[in-house]
This record gives sequence, structure tokens and C-alpha cells, in this order.
Amino acid sequence: MTRRTDAHPRLARPDALAPFFSSWRVGTPERQRQTVDAIARTWENRPWPAGDLRGYHVYTGHDGSTLLHHSQWASEQAYEAFAKVHRQERVDEIDTAVPGIERLGLGRYRHYRAATREAGATAVVPGCVVIVEVEFEGPDPDRQRAWVDAVFEALESEPRPHPGGISAHFHLSTDGTRVLNYAEWESARAHIDALAAPGDGVGSATPQWERVQNWPGLKSSTVGRYDHALGLVPR
Repeated sequence: MTRRTDAHPRLARPDALAPFFSSWRVGTPERQRQTVDAIARTWENRPWPAGDLRGYHVYTGHDGSTLLHHSQWASEQAYEAFAKVHRQERVDEIDTAVPGIERLGLGRYRHYRAATREAGATAVVPGCVVIVEVEFEGPDPDRQRAWVDAVFEALESEPRPHPGGISAHFHLSTDGTRVLNYAEWESARAHIDALAAPGDGVGSATPQWERVQNWPGLKSSTVGRYDHALGLVPR
């Protein structure tokens, strides 16, 4: 069966080799809440669809309009099998409850690297999830990895680390064109304060961060803040 949980996902779990991310635009905070409730009812009223689905999490965007979806699969083939048999009935039920949802596409990724607080630090439940999506001009897996590695060099040389960051999990899209950073923060305010500090983004004005921000082929970068609204796992 399907069980609801308040726990955030473990982003680096070794048995979730195919993490997927997608976004829905629903329009208003009220419709965000209605859609999350509809997703919960739809899934909880059905058996867990596949042993190879490790977890499914939904987040409400601070823009008051969007939902972020994160599912953790053992493989892409497991997702394809689910999509053939189980996906459409769930979509239809949710759309009946909340008509007019705009689905903005599904991104397929692989977890690459993670930065976390020092060992021994007090565990903190994330108060805000920040999604940073970077797109490059054309597919190039080597460029994806090199850019993330450069971010880690900038983080390690950061002279003034901002308080409030918990972890950053970097994912590479399987088509070679994008990087997604799933970052956990203590609060939205901590992230806002980090962006407001001197420098471009959360990094200081250092040569390492300037290199990251002006990487050859870097096309665009977007940042969104989210709250964890729903976690679904097998019972």
C-alpha cells in the first residue's frame, strides 16, 4: 500500500539510480493546496504501483503557482513500465479534481555529487528547498561534470560561507544539457539573505565563482524556492 510521510527524500540513496523532476503550473496558492490534496487522495487510494519506485515527493513553489515533483526510481525502465500501466489513471483523477493543470515537462537525471554540512553538525529538518536549474547550449556530458566540479572548487574556497545551508545535491540530465541542484536550507530567509550578500548568487565575488558564472556554453540559470508538501512511500 501507499503511505504518506513528512520526511524529506534521501537524495543520494544508492538504490534510486533514476531521479526524475517535473513541474506543474496550477495558478494560485489555493489551487496548489487543492492539487496536493488530490495527488494524496489519488495515490493513497491505490496500491503502491511498483517496487522499483522508492518515493514520490511534491513541493509547493513560493511563487504561489507551481508544484515541483520528485520521484526516485531504480531505473528508467521501471518508470516506463509504470507510465504504460498506472500513470494515466492517476493523471485523469487529479485533473478531474483540479482542471486546467499545465504540465511543464519531465526531466530525467542522475545524481552526481553532494555537498553537506560537516560531520557531527546537528541535524536540521530543511525549512526550504531551493532548486537551481542550469541549462547549457547543446548536449555535453563532460561540460556538465566539469561545471559541477568547478562549483565545488568555488564552495571549498569560499571565504565567507553563508549560514543556513544544509546540503546541495547536483544532478546531471541524461540528455547532457542541464544541471539541477537540489539545495536544502534551514529557511527561505537564510537563502534570501545569502542572495542579498555581496557577490552574484550565493557565492562571494571570487575568481572561482566568476569562473562558474561565466562558464563557456552556459545558456541560462533559474532559481526557485519550495516547501515540502507531500511525501509518498511504500508501506
